Amino acid sequence: MDTQLENEQDLMAAWNNRRDPLLSIVCLTYNHAAFLRETLDGFLRQRTDFAFEIIVHDDASTDGTAVIIREYAARYPNVIKPIYQQVNQYRLGVPFSTRLFGQARGKYIAYCEGDDYWTDPRKLQIQVDFLERHPDYVMTYHDAFMFNSQGVVRSPDMQGKYRKDATARELMQARPISTLTVCFRNLVHELPSELHGVEVLDICWWSLLGAHGKGKFIEAIKPAAYRVHEGGIFSMRSSKQRIQMTMHAYYSLARYYQRIGEQPLYEFFMIQVFAQALASISPLSKLVALGQIFQNISVNLIRRLTPGV
Repeated sequence: MDTQLENEQDLMAAWNNRRDPLLSIVCLTYNHAAFLRETLDGFLRQRTDFAFEIIVHDDASTDGTAVIIREYAARYPNVIKPIYQQVNQYRLGVPFSTRLFGQARGKYIAYCEGDDYWTDPRKLQIQVDFLERHPDYVMTYHDAFMFNSQGVVRSPDMQGKYRKDATARELMQARPISTLTVCFRNLVHELPSELHGVEVLDICWWSLLGAHGKGKFIEAIKPAAYRVHEGGIFSMRSSKQRIQMTMHAYYSLARYYQRIGEQPLYEFFMIQVFAQALASISPLSKLVALGQIFQNISVNLIRRLTPGV
């Protein structure tokens, strides 16, 4: 197969004219005009023996993002499925990204936002082949590197200590995974009510997917490119804001697992909330808080050990 597929006829020929997608690529965009062509080209360079579709969601961009999507959709009308919002859904708190999974026709989902891109043209084939052969796994993922306009910030292992497989339980505990590297079974179409309004949704997806199987780290796939820029929704938030967003996600997951009777997971996420809360306060306040906790524990222990007090 050619290194660069130039039009939809080439794609259809490579897929033996199959039009029903086995996999859906979900791409969220907002003011990504400067980056989107590189992202879409990375999708279209994928060499697969199965058909895939590309769902591109534009969240009411104010730059030329929608123009670029229309250009690519005109060239690949049977592959690229554009969705254009007139009002920004993110600001409304609508969990549209999860709802896109419900609109996807593929058995599998690969996720990449419009400011990141893939570097390995065999990525999807490798991931789908693994999932087709291993029904006890619910998702696969690989490495990524972080970069900005000056070059690479951290390379090549954004996964860090998580460059390994994940048990189902670890996924349910929202183990960190680089979202732009994932390929997972299309099983999450709606969020539990407790997770509505959560901004850090990817860790919620992994937790819900963990109920269906394990995660596989595939070292053979070249690292994907995670772009850090001023328009980044999460990457450019302050450290304190990121902690607060993550803490909210953990608390929401705790409430969900409490409702469905998963007490160990409820307790696990409440501990994570406590840890994130400590991380968000100053060292002095942290010492004061820990001292107060120790004092309360000590008083309660003395009362239990001293009859009649």
